[in-house]
Amino acid sequence: MSSSVSHKRIRRSPAARRAEIVAAASTVALTEGLECITLRRIADELGVRPGLISHYFPAVEDLVAEAYGDAAGSELDSLLPADRAGATPTQHLARFFARAAGEAYDDISRLWLNARHLSRYRPLLRDRVVAQEAAWRGRLEGVIREGVERGEFRTDDALATAVQILVVIDGLGAHANTATEGRPPELARMPALTAEHGLGLPPGSLTDAAPN
Repeated sequence: MSSSVSHKRIRRSPAARRAEIVAAASTVALTEGLECITLRRIADELGVRPGLISHYFPAVEDLVAEAYGDAAGSELDSLLPADRAGATPTQHLARFFARAAGEAYDDISRLWLNARHLSRYRPLLRDRVVAQEAAWRGRLEGVIREGVERGEFRTDDALATAVQILVVIDGLGAHANTATEGRPPELARMPALTAEHGLGLPPGSLTDAAPN
């Protein structure tokens, strides 16, 4: 009996093969949802047998949690990288808000909605959601603290201000599944406006001519 799966595969190290599996699962998570991740689906995406996927991830719940963590962590590094490449805290935040505004951010917003809902029933995924929430808070708090130390920002509680900003971003993201058309520009600016107010910045500091 013939198989539709090719037996000719590029031999990769275990670490490279595992990373390839996680990357494929992350793409499915972002474009279709975490529920669509199955061992067979990812095997089909990579053109391998399901047994290869189960060798690295015996339980699909492990792969779902890993895929979410990879996608959310990559998005954090893209939107708010730890290495600011010489940008001031104000410039770094302006770039973050510019990147996180609008339809381009909808896929990751949908993923967060998806993960938070499923995490109620999936402990492994819940642990990853908690870890990613802490990572986002910590990264943003770090930028704010440095801005305060450099005299760019004014706030008595960097963590509280970071949480306030993230709550606004999450609130807007909650509508990613339904409010995708006719979105007023003012809504996309709300996180930046909240940050300007919370950090004692003049209006427009984080919204006007934000760097690419």
